[in-house]
Amino acid sequence: MTNEVLWLPRTDAVETTNIGRFSQWLSRREERDLTSYPALWQYSVDHLRPFWGSLWEYFGLGATVPEHRVLADESMPDTVWFPDETFNYARAVLTAPGVADDDVLVRGYSDTRDPVEWTLADLREAVARARAGLVAHGVHRGDRVAAWMPNIPETFALMLASASLGAVFSSCAPEFGAKAVLDRFAQIEPKVLVAVDGYKYGAKSIDRTADLKRVVRGLEGLGALVTLPYLGTEVEGETWDRFCAYDEGVEFEALTFDHPLYILYSSGTTGLPKAIVHSHGGMAIEHAKMHSLHHDLGVGDRFFWYSTTGWMMWNYLVSAPIVGAGVVLFDGMPDPAGMWRLAEESGTTFFGTSAPFLMACRSRGIKPGEEADLSRLHGIGSTGAPLPAVGFDYVYESISATAQLQSLSGGTDLCTGFIGGAPTVPVWRGELSCRCLGADVQAFDPEGRPHIGREGELVIASPMPSMPVGLWGDPLKHRYRDTYLTDFPGIWRHGDWITISDRGSAVISGRSDATLNRGGVRMGTAEFYAVVEAVEGVADSLVVHLDDPGQDRLLLYVACTEGTVLDDDLRRRITAALREQLSPRHVPDEVRQVPAIPRTLSGKKVEVPVKKILKGVKPEEAVDKDALADPEALRAFLRA
Repeated sequence: MTNEVLWLPRTDAVETTNIGRFSQWLSRREERDLTSYPALWQYSVDHLRPFWGSLWEYFGLGATVPEHRVLADESMPDTVWFPDETFNYARAVLTAPGVADDDVLVRGYSDTRDPVEWTLADLREAVARARAGLVAHGVHRGDRVAAWMPNIPETFALMLASASLGAVFSSCAPEFGAKAVLDRFAQIEPKVLVAVDGYKYGAKSIDRTADLKRVVRGLEGLGALVTLPYLGTEVEGETWDRFCAYDEGVEFEALTFDHPLYILYSSGTTGLPKAIVHSHGGMAIEHAKMHSLHHDLGVGDRFFWYSTTGWMMWNYLVSAPIVGAGVVLFDGMPDPAGMWRLAEESGTTFFGTSAPFLMACRSRGIKPGEEADLSRLHGIGSTGAPLPAVGFDYVYESISATAQLQSLSGGTDLCTGFIGGAPTVPVWRGELSCRCLGADVQAFDPEGRPHIGREGELVIASPMPSMPVGLWGDPLKHRYRDTYLTDFPGIWRHGDWITISDRGSAVISGRSDATLNRGGVRMGTAEFYAVVEAVEGVADSLVVHLDDPGQDRLLLYVACTEGTVLDDDLRRRITAALREQLSPRHVPDEVRQVPAIPRTLSGKKVEVPVKKILKGVKPEEAVDKDALADPEALRAFLRA
C-alpha cells in the first residue's frame, strides 16, 4: 500500500460537507466527538442501533425509533430492521427534499432520441400515469412488474409506480438477449412486461421485435405486454402512451420496512442468475447514507453514473432524489470523449463510471479536463473492477485536479458500495479510501480472525439494512445461507480478497475464486492487471492459471490499444514489469493477443469461465453467452 496522497479534504470539511454536518449533529446527540472519519466509522459499526436509527431520523425517513426497535434481530440472514415502521420507497424519492415542483430533476440523454428534461412535477405526473396503467391491469401488492427497458425517464417512472403500489419491480437492459431476459424474468413470473421495440447504440439501430415475441411466449402467466416504440416500430401489445393515458394521482401503500422493492440478478455466467430481492426501507436508508454522506450530494447537485437498467448502479443512481439531488440518465454507447461532453452539457456534479471506462479513456489519450468544462465536478466515481494506480494518476492529471476520486467496491448483492470514499478522507493512490459508514468490512484469515495489513477474505461482520431480504424462490433461505453465510457461519463472505490498512483504506486484490497461486505465492488477479494494463500498448488483459495436477501454466491474454500489435518488444516489457513489480513466479508462460477481453454485461472479466473452457469444458457449459457483453470475445479462447 502507498503513502502517496492525491487529494486532501478541505480544511473546513466538517463545516461545509454533508458528512461533516451529520457528524456534528450526531456528536451533540451522543455527547462524544465523532467528527473524525475513523471515530464516526467505528461508532457506526460498534453501535448499529443508534447509528441506523439516527440516519432514519436525520434524513426524514420516519420518526424517532427506540433503539431496541431499530434492529430487533441481528442474526444473519434473519435480521429484522425497523419492525414497527411503515414505509414506501416511492414516497421518499418523490418527496425530493428541497426541490421545487418546477425544478428540473431528471435529465435523460440518448443515442435514440433527443434529450428529455422532467421537473419534479413531471416525474410525479409520469408516476401517477404509469401507476394508473398498472392498476388498470390488476397489479396489486406483491405482483411483479418487469421492464425490458433502457435507462430513460419512463423506466424510472415505472419503477416508482410499481413501488407506490407495493408491487415488485425488475429490469433488464435492451442489450440483453431473449434467453438472458427469460433466464431472469421467467423466475419471477411478472404480471406486466413493459418493453421497447429496439434502441440505438451509437449510430447502429438494434431491432428487438423478434426477441420480444420470444420473451412473451416464454413468460407463463403474463397478463399484459406494454410497448414503448423507441425506434418507431409498430409491435404487438398496448402502447406506452395508451397505458399512461390517465392521471389519477399517486397514493402510496403503507408497507413494512422489509417489503420487496425490486429484484436484481447476479451475472449468471455459469448458471441461472440468482434473483436477489431488495427492500423498500433497506434501499432508501442505505442510498440516502451513501448519496449524502459519502458522495456529498444534495439540492442543486446532478448525479450521473453510466449504467444500463441491467446493472445495480442504475438502481443506485435513481435513489438520488431522496436527498434532493437530480439525476442524469444516459442510454447509448459510452463514447470515451462523448461522456465527458455529456457531463459538461448536463451540468453533472458527480460523474460515476466503471474502471474499464476510465482505463479506455487513458489508453486513447483523451484529456477531458482540456476538452470539456468540468469545473462543476466535485466527485468522480469508479466501480465495476478495481481501478489500478495508473488510473488514479490519469484522473488527476487528465480529468480534474480538484474533484475527489472515489473508487467504490460493493455489489449487486447489497445494491450499494461498502468500501469507497468520503469528503473527510484523503485519496491515496491506488486505494479505496475508507470502509463506508455502517459497513463492518473485515479481512478474515482462514480461521475467521480479522487482521490489518495482510490480505484476507472480504467479509461483512455485522448486518446492514441493504442486505437482501431473500433470493426469489428460496423461502427457507437455504440457498441464501449457502451463497453468503456458510464459510464463516453467520458472517457475510463476499468472495473477494482485501487488504485493509491501519488508516482504514483498502485494496481489493480480485475474486477469491480466481486467485493465482504459483509456487506458494498467492496473488489476486487485480494486482496482476494493475501492472499489465499500465504497460504502454495494453488496453485490457485477462490471466488464467491452469493448475491441475501435473500442470502449472500461467497464460496471459492481452487486448492491445488501437494500432498496436503484440510483438516481442511488448512481450518483453510486459514480462519485465511483472517480474520487477510482482514476482518472477508470476511471469506468464505465454502471452497471447486477443481482439477483446470477454466481460459480463456489467463489465466484469469472466476469468473462471475462460479457465474452464481452456481446461476442456464445453463453452455452453462454462458460460451463458447471453450474459456476456460481447459473446464474440470468447472465440479467441475457444481456439486457444
